[in-house]
Amino acid sequence: MLFQSGVLTKVSGSIGGLTGSRNRSGMYLRARSNPVNPNTDRQNIVRAILAALTAAWGGLTEPQRQGWNDYGAQVPRQNKLGDTMYLSGFNHFVRSNSVIVQCGDAFLSVAPTDLLLPGADESLALSWSEATQLVSVAFDDTADWCSEDGAHLAISCGLPRNTQVNFFGGPWRFAGSIAGNSTTPPTSPATIAVPFAVTEGQKAWGRARLIRADGRVSDPFRDSAVVGA
Repeated sequence: MLFQSGVLTKVSGSIGGLTGSRNRSGMYLRARSNPVNPNTDRQNIVRAILAALTAAWGGLTEPQRQGWNDYGAQVPRQNKLGDTMYLSGFNHFVRSNSVIVQCGDAFLSVAPTDLLLPGADESLALSWSEATQLVSVAFDDTADWCSEDGAHLAISCGLPRNTQVNFFGGPWRFAGSIAGNSTTPPTSPATIAVPFAVTEGQKAWGRARLIRADGRVSDPFRDSAVVGA
């Protein structure tokens, strides 16, 4: 069903039994579906991280929480409709530290003071191999983060699909990260084990985020490719 509405000019999210969203063809409504809960080990790990960070937020000092609140009030974000919004300090604390912890580092109590989020690595190129079950990550190894201890390029993957599928919206599964190092910076390309099996001829998607040592996390940027032999 296609329609034009003088009332619903922008819709994102669910109300009642309908979910509104948008794709390249325009706005659409569909019946709301209840998400399944496989309750996998990986899901439980992420839930445990979020629970631990929620508890950690309560353990911060008041100046530390205020620092995150000030950071959130000065860093504009965009919602799904493209409108400017500002996340709370708690949201930014969890947004940054959930990725940092998955990369294997301890969470940061102190908020960033630099208000500019890291940009995307436009040179990112991902390739998957059935034989090795690895994803090869090509990146700009001259970027500042590469020689910064505590920085990471975090990689998540999506379940592979048929090659005729041209869009992937998730879910994403964390695969691993490439760590910055002030002594021996990483070189491109680097390889990471895939979080699930891939087969030659499938199409696979990857999503990357840059994490700087002070806790700033970039918006996701992605790449896709047909799985090789």
